[in-house]
Amino acid sequence: MELIYPVSKFLQSLTLRAFADWKVTGRENVPPMGGLIIVANHRSNFDPSLLSTSIPRRVVFVAKKGVFKGPLATWFLRSYGAFPLDTEGFDIRANRWAIRHLERDQAVMIFPEGTRSRGGMNKARPGVARLALMTQAPLLPVGITGTARLGTPLRVFNPTGKIRVNIGTAFSLPTIEGKPSDAVMDSLTDMIMQRIALLLPAAYRGTYGIKASRAATADESSPSA
Repeated sequence: MELIYPVSKFLQSLTLRAFADWKVTGRENVPPMGGLIIVANHRSNFDPSLLSTSIPRRVVFVAKKGVFKGPLATWFLRSYGAFPLDTEGFDIRANRWAIRHLERDQAVMIFPEGTRSRGGMNKARPGVARLALMTQAPLLPVGITGTARLGTPLRVFNPTGKIRVNIGTAFSLPTIEGKPSDAVMDSLTDMIMQRIALLLPAAYRGTYGIKASRAATADESSPSA
């Protein structure tokens, strides 16, 4: 049902305003149209609903297939825009699903870490970089803080705490001729994750803390155009 997404987004915005200290910065950075890959750090099952509510575009996303439990949950998640992802390896079906939506100029949300991080950011998987290379879609980095304690799905009804969504500037990966090596894919994945890390406090950056700090220093020292 087409009403599921806008109604859920509206109700979630009400609960966030009522129960949480919720703030979104950088909404003006979201491209208003065209295919877009939204990438963010991942601390909670609440993150997809939070991003869908915080970003001023219709968003679809992949979610681990384990949350698609029973016909009611499956119906709601699919109506909301979710697609089941097999996290045990490269999921061809999920990749094709994402490509189709990007070709239709839609925004696809992906958490590159593949699972929730308990502390700082974990090492990301190369799937999102592969998707960006295949589609040439721009990426929009987003940093999320304050959701770590919102662990259960029921917290969508009562989100509390200081929740921040920091939306960065969209960027594109460089064009790669031929089939990229594993080393190149790792480098591109790091590039994506560093963009996310720069939107987060240092304590959240984990694996990408030092690299993000170096990237920020390099950007600051570069001559202005």
